Amino acid sequence: MSLPTRPRRLRLAALTVVVVAPFALAGCGGEEAGPKLEQSAAIPDEIPKDTVLRIGDPATQVALELSGLDDELPFKVEWANISGGPKTLEAFRADALDVGSVAEIPPLFAEWTGTDVRIVAARTTIDPLQHPTYELGVAPGVEVDDLADLKGKKIAYSPGQAQGALVLKVLQKAGLTQDDVDLVEIASVDDVYVNALGSKQVDVAPLGQTLVPPFLAKYERDGAHTIAPGVRDDYWELYAPTEVVEDAHKAAALKKYTEVWAEAVDWVNEHPDEFAQGYYVEHEGLSEEDAKRLVEALGDKEVVQSWDDLIAEHQATADLLAREQDRDDLDVGALYDRRFEPAAQAASDDDKAGATS
Repeated sequence: MSLPTRPRRLRLAALTVVVVAPFALAGCGGEEAGPKLEQSAAIPDEIPKDTVLRIGDPATQVALELSGLDDELPFKVEWANISGGPKTLEAFRADALDVGSVAEIPPLFAEWTGTDVRIVAARTTIDPLQHPTYELGVAPGVEVDDLADLKGKKIAYSPGQAQGALVLKVLQKAGLTQDDVDLVEIASVDDVYVNALGSKQVDVAPLGQTLVPPFLAKYERDGAHTIAPGVRDDYWELYAPTEVVEDAHKAAALKKYTEVWAEAVDWVNEHPDEFAQGYYVEHEGLSEEDAKRLVEALGDKEVVQSWDDLIAEHQATADLLAREQDRDDLDVGALYDRRFEPAAQAASDDDKAGATS
Protein backbone atom coordinates (compact mmCIF):
# COMPACT_ATOMS: atom_id res chain seq x y z
CA MET A 1 0.00 0.00 0.00
CA SER A 2 1.14 3.53 -0.67
CA LEU A 3 0.34 5.60 2.39
CA PRO A 4 -0.59 9.26 1.98
CA THR A 5 2.20 11.67 2.79
CA ARG A 6 1.22 14.97 4.30
CA PRO A 7 3.43 18.08 4.06
CA ARG A 8 6.70 17.51 5.80
CA ARG A 9 6.57 18.73 9.39
CA LEU A 10 9.47 17.10 11.16
CA ARG A 11 10.42 19.27 14.08
CA LEU A 12 12.56 17.22 16.41
CA ALA A 13 13.08 20.13 18.78
CA ALA A 14 9.31 20.38 19.29
CA LEU A 15 8.54 16.74 20.05
CA THR A 16 6.89 15.90 23.33
CA VAL A 17 10.15 14.77 24.93
CA VAL A 18 13.64 14.42 23.54
CA VAL A 19 15.90 12.94 26.17
CA VAL A 20 19.33 14.50 26.55
CA ALA A 21 20.21 13.08 29.94
CA PRO A 22 19.52 9.36 29.43
CA PHE A 23 17.04 9.01 32.25
CA ALA A 24 15.38 12.40 32.46
CA LEU A 25 12.03 10.66 32.04
CA ALA A 26 12.22 8.55 35.18
CA GLY A 27 9.12 9.06 37.26
CA CYS A 28 7.68 11.57 34.77
CA GLY A 29 4.92 9.47 33.26
CA GLY A 30 2.39 11.71 34.99
CA GLU A 31 -0.44 9.19 34.98
CA GLU A 32 -1.57 6.63 37.50
CA ALA A 33 -0.87 2.99 36.79
CA GLY A 34 -3.65 1.20 34.98
CA PRO A 35 -5.47 -1.83 36.36
CA LYS A 36 -3.45 -5.00 36.75
CA LEU A 37 -3.71 -7.14 33.61
CA GLU A 38 -3.00 -10.84 33.93
CA GLN A 39 -0.76 -12.18 31.18
CA SER A 40 -3.44 -14.73 30.34
CA ALA A 41 -6.05 -12.00 29.82
CA ALA A 42 -6.86 -10.35 26.50
CA ILE A 43 -5.35 -6.92 25.92
CA PRO A 44 -8.09 -4.30 25.97
CA ASP A 45 -8.77 -2.13 22.93
CA GLU A 46 -9.86 0.96 24.86
CA ILE A 47 -7.01 3.36 25.68
CA PRO A 48 -7.67 6.13 28.20
CA LYS A 49 -6.61 9.38 26.53
CA ASP A 50 -4.28 10.32 29.41
CA THR A 51 -2.26 7.11 28.96
CA VAL A 52 1.47 7.77 28.48
CA LEU A 53 3.85 5.46 26.63
CA ARG A 54 7.57 6.22 26.88
CA ILE A 55 9.23 4.94 23.71
CA GLY A 56 12.90 4.54 22.79
CA ASP A 57 12.70 4.10 19.02
CA PRO A 58 14.27 7.14 17.28
CA ALA A 59 14.02 5.78 13.72
CA THR A 60 10.31 5.06 14.04
CA GLN A 61 9.80 8.42 15.73
CA VAL A 62 11.12 10.13 12.60
CA ALA A 63 9.19 7.83 10.25
CA LEU A 64 5.94 8.60 12.06
CA GLU A 65 6.58 12.33 11.96
CA LEU A 66 7.46 12.28 8.27
CA SER A 67 4.49 10.13 7.25
CA GLY A 68 1.87 11.62 9.55
CA LEU A 69 1.20 8.21 11.07
CA ASP A 70 1.81 9.67 14.53
CA ASP A 71 -1.74 11.05 14.25
CA GLU A 72 -2.95 7.47 14.60
CA LEU A 73 -1.64 7.21 18.18
CA PRO A 74 -4.55 8.00 20.53
CA PHE A 75 -2.38 8.43 23.61
CA LYS A 76 0.48 10.60 24.78
CA VAL A 77 3.96 9.58 23.60
CA GLU A 78 7.11 10.61 25.42
CA TRP A 79 9.91 9.92 22.95
CA ALA A 80 13.30 9.05 24.39
CA ASN A 81 16.41 9.44 22.25
CA ILE A 82 17.61 6.04 23.44
CA SER A 83 18.66 3.16 21.22
CA GLY A 84 20.87 0.10 21.49
CA GLY A 85 20.70 -2.77 23.94
CA PRO A 86 22.78 -1.49 26.89
CA LYS A 87 21.17 1.96 27.06
CA THR A 88 17.66 0.56 26.63
CA LEU A 89 18.15 -2.00 29.39
CA GLU A 90 19.58 0.64 31.70
CA ALA A 91 16.55 2.83 31.00
CA PHE A 92 14.21 -0.08 31.79
CA ARG A 93 15.94 -0.60 35.11
CA ALA A 94 15.68 3.11 35.91
CA ASP A 95 11.93 3.05 35.13
CA ALA A 96 12.60 5.60 32.40
CA LEU A 97 11.23 3.68 29.41
CA ASP A 98 8.22 1.51 28.57
CA VAL A 99 9.34 0.02 25.25
CA GLY A 100 12.55 -0.10 23.24
CA SER A 101 13.63 -1.14 19.76
CA VAL A 102 16.64 -3.47 19.64
CA ALA A 103 18.21 -6.46 17.89
CA GLU A 104 17.54 -10.01 19.05
CA ILE A 105 20.25 -10.21 21.73
CA PRO A 106 19.25 -7.55 24.32
CA PRO A 107 16.03 -9.31 25.41
CA LEU A 108 18.07 -12.44 26.13
CA PHE A 109 20.61 -10.55 28.21
CA ALA A 110 17.86 -8.71 30.04
CA GLU A 111 16.56 -12.06 31.25
CA TRP A 112 20.02 -13.43 31.99
CA THR A 113 20.82 -10.38 34.10
CA GLY A 114 17.61 -10.25 36.09
CA THR A 115 15.22 -7.95 34.19
CA ASP A 116 12.00 -9.66 33.15
CA VAL A 117 10.90 -8.53 29.67
CA ARG A 118 8.45 -9.43 26.93
CA ILE A 119 8.86 -9.16 23.16
CA VAL A 120 5.82 -7.63 21.47
CA ALA A 121 6.78 -7.23 17.78
CA ALA A 122 9.53 -8.12 15.34
CA ARG A 123 10.70 -7.31 11.85
CA THR A 124 13.24 -8.83 9.48
CA THR A 125 15.07 -7.89 6.31
CA ILE A 126 13.37 -9.25 3.19
CA ASP A 127 16.68 -10.50 1.72
CA PRO A 128 18.94 -10.74 4.79
CA LEU A 129 22.07 -12.32 3.30
CA GLN A 130 22.17 -9.72 0.52
CA HIS A 131 21.52 -6.89 2.97
CA PRO A 132 23.41 -7.67 6.21
CA THR A 133 23.10 -5.36 9.19
CA TYR A 134 26.82 -5.83 9.84
CA GLU A 135 29.90 -6.38 7.72
CA LEU A 136 33.17 -7.77 9.02
CA GLY A 137 35.76 -5.01 8.95
CA VAL A 138 39.30 -6.22 8.22
CA ALA A 139 42.21 -4.14 9.47
CA PRO A 140 44.84 -2.74 7.07
CA GLY A 141 47.40 -5.34 6.09
CA VAL A 142 45.40 -8.30 7.42
CA GLU A 143 44.63 -11.08 4.94
CA VAL A 144 41.03 -12.17 5.45
CA ASP A 145 39.11 -12.84 2.26
CA ASP A 146 36.60 -15.41 3.52
CA LEU A 147 35.40 -16.84 6.82
CA ALA A 148 38.00 -19.64 6.88
CA ASP A 149 40.72 -16.97 7.06
CA LEU A 150 39.46 -15.93 10.51
CA LYS A 151 41.45 -18.73 12.11
CA GLY A 152 44.15 -17.30 14.36
CA LYS A 153 42.90 -13.73 14.04
CA LYS A 154 42.14 -11.21 16.79
CA ILE A 155 38.40 -10.48 16.64
CA ALA A 156 36.56 -7.72 18.51
CA TYR A 157 33.94 -9.30 20.75
CA SER A 158 31.17 -7.82 22.86
CA PRO A 159 29.36 -10.65 24.70
CA GLY A 160 26.22 -8.73 25.64
CA GLN A 161 25.54 -7.13 22.28
CA ALA A 162 24.31 -8.25 18.88
CA GLN A 163 27.86 -7.89 17.55
CA GLY A 164 29.06 -10.56 19.98
CA ALA A 165 26.38 -13.02 18.94
CA LEU A 166 27.24 -12.33 15.30
CA VAL A 167 30.86 -13.27 15.93
CA LEU A 168 29.81 -16.60 17.48
CA LYS A 169 27.46 -17.32 14.56
CA VAL A 170 30.21 -16.53 12.07
CA LEU A 171 32.66 -18.84 13.84
CA GLN A 172 30.04 -21.59 13.87
CA LYS A 173 29.43 -21.17 10.13
CA ALA A 174 33.18 -21.23 9.46
CA GLY A 175 33.60 -24.46 11.46
CA LEU A 176 35.78 -22.67 14.02
CA THR A 177 35.63 -22.49 17.80
CA GLN A 178 36.63 -19.77 20.23
CA ASP A 179 39.92 -21.64 20.71
CA ASP A 180 40.72 -21.13 17.03
CA VAL A 181 40.70 -17.33 17.32
CA ASP A 182 41.65 -14.62 19.81
CA LEU A 183 38.49 -12.90 21.02
CA VAL A 184 39.30 -9.41 22.27
CA GLU A 185 36.51 -8.17 24.52
CA ILE A 186 35.60 -4.60 23.59
CA ALA A 187 32.18 -3.00 23.92
CA SER A 188 30.86 -1.71 20.60
CA VAL A 189 30.11 1.95 21.26
CA ASP A 190 30.14 4.67 18.59
CA ASP A 191 33.28 4.19 16.44
CA VAL A 192 35.30 2.16 18.97
CA TYR A 193 35.55 -0.81 16.61
CA VAL A 194 36.69 1.41 13.74
CA ASN A 195 39.50 2.79 15.88
CA ALA A 196 40.42 -0.68 17.16
CA LEU A 197 40.83 -1.85 13.57
CA GLY A 198 42.82 1.21 12.55
CA SER A 199 45.23 0.84 15.48
CA LYS A 200 45.64 -2.92 14.84
CA GLN A 201 44.24 -3.68 18.29
CA VAL A 202 42.13 -6.26 16.46
CA ASP A 203 42.30 -7.84 13.02
CA VAL A 204 38.56 -8.15 12.46
CA ALA A 205 35.46 -6.46 13.92
CA PRO A 206 31.75 -6.49 13.08
CA LEU A 207 30.79 -3.04 11.82
CA GLY A 208 27.25 -1.75 11.53
CA GLN A 209 26.46 -0.32 8.12
CA THR A 210 26.73 3.25 9.42
CA LEU A 211 30.39 2.60 10.30
CA VAL A 212 31.44 0.96 7.04
CA PRO A 213 31.86 4.21 5.00
CA PRO A 214 33.99 6.05 7.61
CA PHE A 215 36.08 2.92 8.16
CA LEU A 216 36.82 2.51 4.46
CA ALA A 217 37.35 6.25 3.99
CA LYS A 218 40.05 6.21 6.66
CA TYR A 219 41.81 2.93 6.00
CA GLU A 220 40.92 1.43 2.60
CA ARG A 221 43.93 3.08 0.97
CA ASP A 222 46.09 1.13 3.44
CA GLY A 223 44.48 -2.18 2.54
CA ALA A 224 41.48 -2.30 4.88
CA HIS A 225 38.31 -3.87 3.52
CA THR A 226 35.12 -5.64 4.59
CA ILE A 227 33.61 -9.06 3.95
CA ALA A 228 30.05 -10.28 4.33
CA PRO A 229 29.33 -12.29 7.50
CA GLY A 230 27.28 -14.89 5.61
CA VAL A 231 24.84 -15.38 8.50
CA ARG A 232 21.52 -13.78 9.39
CA ASP A 233 21.81 -10.73 11.61
CA ASP A 234 18.58 -8.94 10.70
CA TYR A 235 16.05 -9.61 13.45
CA TRP A 236 14.83 -6.44 15.15
CA GLU A 237 12.30 -6.36 17.95
CA LEU A 238 10.16 -4.21 20.19
CA TYR A 239 10.35 -5.28 23.80
CA ALA A 240 9.15 -4.00 27.14
CA PRO A 241 9.52 -4.68 30.85
CA THR A 242 6.95 -7.25 31.95
CA GLU A 243 5.25 -4.75 34.24
CA VAL A 244 4.33 -2.69 31.17
CA VAL A 245 2.29 -5.52 29.63
CA GLU A 246 0.74 -6.12 33.04
CA ASP A 247 -0.62 -2.55 33.10
CA ALA A 248 -3.94 -2.64 31.23
CA HIS A 249 -3.69 0.94 29.98
CA LYS A 250 -0.07 0.73 28.83
CA ALA A 251 -0.63 -2.70 27.28
CA ALA A 252 -3.53 -1.32 25.23
CA ALA A 253 -1.40 1.62 24.09
CA LEU A 254 1.48 -0.71 23.29
CA LYS A 255 -0.76 -2.90 21.14
CA LYS A 256 -1.82 0.15 19.15
CA TYR A 257 1.79 1.28 18.85
CA THR A 258 2.85 -2.09 17.38
CA GLU A 259 0.15 -1.70 14.72
CA VAL A 260 1.28 1.79 13.75
CA TRP A 261 4.94 0.69 13.96
CA ALA A 262 4.12 -2.02 11.40
CA GLU A 263 2.62 0.63 9.10
CA ALA A 264 5.77 2.73 9.55
CA VAL A 265 7.93 -0.20 8.39
CA ASP A 266 5.95 -0.31 5.14
CA TRP A 267 6.10 3.47 4.77
CA VAL A 268 9.90 3.49 5.03
CA ASN A 269 10.11 0.79 2.33
CA GLU A 270 7.95 2.94 0.06
CA HIS A 271 9.67 6.28 0.82
CA PRO A 272 13.38 5.43 1.17
CA ASP A 273 14.67 8.80 -0.03
CA GLU A 274 12.45 10.79 2.30
CA PHE A 275 13.37 8.58 5.25
CA ALA A 276 17.08 8.76 4.39
CA GLN A 277 16.93 12.55 4.41
CA GLY A 278 14.80 12.87 7.53
CA TYR A 279 16.50 10.27 9.69
CA TYR A 280 20.03 9.58 8.49
CA VAL A 281 20.86 13.11 7.27
CA GLU A 282 18.90 15.41 9.57
CA HIS A 283 18.76 13.25 12.70
CA GLU A 284 21.96 11.19 12.49
CA GLY A 285 24.15 13.70 10.66
CA LEU A 286 25.19 11.54 7.70
CA SER A 287 25.89 13.01 4.31
CA GLU A 288 23.19 12.58 1.68
CA GLU A 289 25.44 10.18 -0.22
CA ASP A 290 26.10 8.01 2.84
CA ALA A 291 22.43 8.07 3.83
CA LYS A 292 21.34 6.85 0.41
CA ARG A 293 24.01 4.14 0.42
CA LEU A 294 22.94 3.03 3.89
CA VAL A 295 19.27 2.69 3.01
CA GLU A 296 20.20 0.66 -0.07
CA ALA A 297 22.65 -1.49 1.93
CA LEU A 298 20.13 -2.33 4.65
CA GLY A 299 17.36 -3.25 2.20
CA ASP A 300 13.59 -3.40 2.65
CA LYS A 301 12.08 -4.71 5.88
CA GLU A 302 8.97 -6.70 6.69
CA VAL A 303 7.09 -7.22 9.94
CA VAL A 304 6.97 -10.82 11.17
CA GLN A 305 3.31 -11.82 11.20
CA SER A 306 3.60 -15.43 12.36
CA TRP A 307 6.11 -15.93 15.14
CA ASP A 308 6.74 -19.70 15.11
CA ASP A 309 9.82 -19.65 12.86
CA LEU A 310 11.08 -16.47 14.51
CA ILE A 311 10.93 -18.05 17.96
CA ALA A 312 12.68 -21.20 16.73
CA GLU A 313 15.56 -19.18 15.26
CA HIS A 314 15.76 -16.99 18.36
CA GLN A 315 15.90 -20.15 20.48
CA ALA A 316 18.83 -21.41 18.41
CA THR A 317 20.65 -18.13 19.06
CA ALA A 318 19.95 -18.36 22.80
CA ASP A 319 21.21 -21.96 22.86
CA LEU A 320 24.41 -20.92 21.07
CA LEU A 321 25.06 -18.12 23.56
CA ALA A 322 24.24 -20.36 26.52
CA ARG A 323 26.74 -22.92 25.28
CA GLU A 324 29.52 -20.54 24.23
CA GLN A 325 29.16 -18.05 27.08
CA ASP A 326 28.23 -20.45 29.88
CA ARG A 327 24.77 -18.91 30.32
CA ASP A 328 21.69 -20.58 31.78
CA ASP A 329 19.37 -22.32 29.37
CA LEU A 330 16.52 -20.01 28.42
CA ASP A 331 13.06 -20.77 27.07
CA VAL A 332 12.83 -18.05 24.45
CA GLY A 333 9.18 -18.78 23.70
CA ALA A 334 8.30 -17.53 27.17
CA LEU A 335 9.70 -14.09 26.28
CA TYR A 336 7.22 -13.57 23.43
CA ASP A 337 3.87 -12.13 24.44
CA ARG A 338 1.81 -13.71 21.72
CA ARG A 339 -1.23 -11.57 22.54
CA PHE A 340 0.53 -8.93 20.41
CA GLU A 341 1.12 -11.27 17.47
CA PRO A 342 -2.16 -10.45 15.66
CA ALA A 343 -1.40 -6.73 15.71
CA ALA A 344 1.03 -6.93 12.78
CA GLN A 345 -1.44 -9.05 10.82
CA ALA A 346 -4.16 -6.46 11.46
CA ALA A 347 -1.91 -3.68 10.22
CA SER A 348 -1.04 -5.71 7.11
CA ASP A 349 -4.72 -6.39 6.36
CA ASP A 350 -5.51 -2.68 6.75
CA ASP A 351 -2.67 -1.81 4.36
CA LYS A 352 -4.00 -4.23 1.73
CA ALA A 353 -7.50 -2.87 2.10
CA GLY A 354 -6.22 0.68 1.73
CA ALA A 355 -4.21 -0.24 -1.36
CA THR A 356 -7.26 -1.64 -3.13
CA SER A 357 -9.81 0.96 -2.05
